[in-house]
Amino acid sequence: MNVSPGSRHLRSWVALTALVGTITLIPGPSYAAPSDPKPADGTPLDQIHSQLDGLYREAEVATEAYDGANEKATEQSKRLTSLQSDLARAKGRADALHGLAGAAARAQYRGDYFSSAGLQLLLSDHPENALADAARADRTRATLQLIYENQKSASTELDRQTEAAAKNLSDLKKSLADKAGAKEKIQNKIADAERIEAGLKAEQVNGLAQLEKQKADDAKSMWSGSGSNGAPADKGGTGNGPSGGGPAVSGSAGQAVSFAMAQIGKPYGWGDTGPSSYDCSGLTSVAWAHAGHPIPRTSQAQWQGLRRVSLSSAQPGDLIIYFSDATHVGMYIGGGQIVHAPRPRRTITTAPAASMPILGVVRPGG
Repeated sequence: MNVSPGSRHLRSWVALTALVGTITLIPGPSYAAPSDPKPADGTPLDQIHSQLDGLYREAEVATEAYDGANEKATEQSKRLTSLQSDLARAKGRADALHGLAGAAARAQYRGDYFSSAGLQLLLSDHPENALADAARADRTRATLQLIYENQKSASTELDRQTEAAAKNLSDLKKSLADKAGAKEKIQNKIADAERIEAGLKAEQVNGLAQLEKQKADDAKSMWSGSGSNGAPADKGGTGNGPSGGGPAVSGSAGQAVSFAMAQIGKPYGWGDTGPSSYDCSGLTSVAWAHAGHPIPRTSQAQWQGLRRVSLSSAQPGDLIIYFSDATHVGMYIGGGQIVHAPRPRRTITTAPAASMPILGVVRPGG
């Protein structure tokens, strides 16, 4: 009977332990200096606005990728810690059974409990002793068989835990690489946009502000004609509505809206979930967690994981998801308005709900 698990488990254990140690050594991507994006003199304002908007959109798309990779890496890191504990226990059990099997085999060899018990019974002057010897031999064989079966089970479990930990480690390394790549892209796009803004003249800055105001006014008109009721969900509120004269909203939706409105004026920070700065989905996820209803971290996961409702039935507290790739989110506060963290170099503010292309509406909290 072969009771040795071999040395392959030890090799797997050592290899995996070495791999785990490498995850902190993964280099981040090199920071490539972006080309000069400054517009030429005389460039139309709408073209400058489109260029800036495009760069910040790309930064926001990368931010969602960063947030998603960060969420995965966090969960995978926790899972890896748990798997390492499971793996250590499995290895300890396999080692203990290996030692026990060896000791039992040596004891059987030294004792030799008359494997031909039938012949011993016939030849013995004391049959009762022979029967006892035979019973001991049977028990020994049964014990060895049990040890062997348990050792096989422990060996299989060790293999399974080693494979699971190795896969999780591979996934974690990919998530960390994705996170680093997204971070580099965010930094590059923001740097490009900042270079453009730094080169603008005062009249261009004022002109862009007027252009944005005009776009906001147009968005209000678009919402009015969108078929949305645009009305606050006021059911005799309980003081949970947003500050600053906003609609009164009751229940958990009111708590989420109140929290989000209280963050107005705080800066946008990519990858941030407060308390001093937020990105778009960081604001909505923390607001709803504050209301007692945790929701997914990213706008894409919010779009995929929360109950969808029609635009015409949007209520305060609902989340409006923007763009075809679901890379921006704002919280509807009623009256055709959202509160959101718009983009880098801006602060949390209210805006017309139709100020960006709407993908759909989701409702947290049931």
